[in-house]
Amino acid sequence: MEATENTELKEVKREVVTPGEVIVSGKDYLPGDGTRREGDDIIASKFGLVDIGGRAVKVIPLSGTYMPRFGNVVIGIVTDVTFNGWLIDIKGPYSSFLPLVETPRFIKGDLKEFFDIGDMMACKIVGVKQKGVDLSIKFNGLGKLEEGIVIFINSNKVPRVIGKEGSMIKLIKDETNCEIIVGQNGVVWIRGDNLEDELRAKEAILFVVEKSFAIGLTEKVQEFLKERRAKK
Repeated sequence: MEATENTELKEVKREVVTPGEVIVSGKDYLPGDGTRREGDDIIASKFGLVDIGGRAVKVIPLSGTYMPRFGNVVIGIVTDVTFNGWLIDIKGPYSSFLPLVETPRFIKGDLKEFFDIGDMMACKIVGVKQKGVDLSIKFNGLGKLEEGIVIFINSNKVPRVIGKEGSMIKLIKDETNCEIIVGQNGVVWIRGDNLEDELRAKEAILFVVEKSFAIGLTEKVQEFLKERRAKK
């Protein structure tokens, strides 16, 4: 019973833990990302926020480098054009490639006429190899990103910016009337009806990043946006 009460407390507070710290005890819990089991204890192996969902216990890291994962949506920039696709920098440790076959339409001729060096792209990771990443834009909402502004955040803060089931980013979108794509690699694209709305969305996202371990973050963001709207 005591372990359950501790779990509920940690779910509410999103406590910050350091490597080696005991998060919860009991055989009912399963170690997830950023944790390990030692006897009856689930131990943090990373510095970050505790996240307990059902029996699974994980730690969302607050620092580190983006590591590509299958299924991630990322935002990158075209760095080269080859005969069969595009090299795209997604701020990861490996080279990333968007092959011609992973585009949603038939393309022939000069590939630079479709996507050229310097173009910003939203892509999905469909393969992670030893020294490379395969990308696709066949899914809805992906492809070349035009207009708007781009900001860069720590990739480990992305879960907080998105929120549980997308709640945080939906709040920011609704309050600023902006289209927003948050890449798992920490690159965020924002497009609104005007620059003022885009900058409000940017400020809100950076506020979440700065206060990522705060208790009651959703309410704080709501108040932050309310103040910004009042100054508009």
